[in-house]
Amino acid sequence: MAELHVLRVFVAPDGTGGNPLGVFLDGAGVPEGRRQAVAADLGFSETVFVDEPAAGGVRIFTPAAELPFAGHPLVGTSWLLARERTAVPVLRPPAGEVPTFLDGDGVTWIRGRAEWAPEMDFRQLDDPGQVDALAGAPDGLGFVDCWAWEDEAAGRVRARVFAPRYGIAEDEATGAAAVRLVSQLGRPLVIRQGAGSLLRARPGPGGTAEVGGEVVLDRVGEHPV
Repeated sequence: MAELHVLRVFVAPDGTGGNPLGVFLDGAGVPEGRRQAVAADLGFSETVFVDEPAAGGVRIFTPAAELPFAGHPLVGTSWLLARERTAVPVLRPPAGEVPTFLDGDGVTWIRGRAEWAPEMDFRQLDDPGQVDALAGAPDGLGFVDCWAWEDEAAGRVRARVFAPRYGIAEDEATGAAAVRLVSQLGRPLVIRQGAGSLLRARPGPGGTAEVGGEVVLDRVGEHPV
């Protein structure tokens, strides 16, 4: 058995919404060969194993594959380390060093590169109603962000992300997609995704992108490993 924290990342200001995330803060205690099976059993869009809490060393698994970089797991893990252990200035997933910080509004941010995010398609639709009407990934795409402007002048976006390639029919909140989208558009965005999640994204220094959001802890328990 290992201790599991279950969070929701990118919640709305009233604490609703958000994408569930499983985090094993003592990830080194979960055998390497068991991690993919544990992530599949939990069924969250991602599960994080923190191998080196003080150094920020982490591994990220979807139900079907390991990812070198993903937004909502890194935002959530940064927040949890600050709450339960010690805040770290940098997380180290396989993709590289990911700076992380808390702003004055209580929003946890990470900074990464668009090319670290998994390859995905983007479909811009004419209005948010078309995004809401989607029944799944269009045209059999394996990982796609379908989005429309809610208010282009204000940088407000409505989005839904479908990732059947990674065993995720629909992802409630996708930081990696936000990193790629803000890198394409080159301007700050507020993204309303899924049933009720809120992501903030903006260009960062040196061609990077930053994504941030609020996090809540749902429960702590034991899980067989």
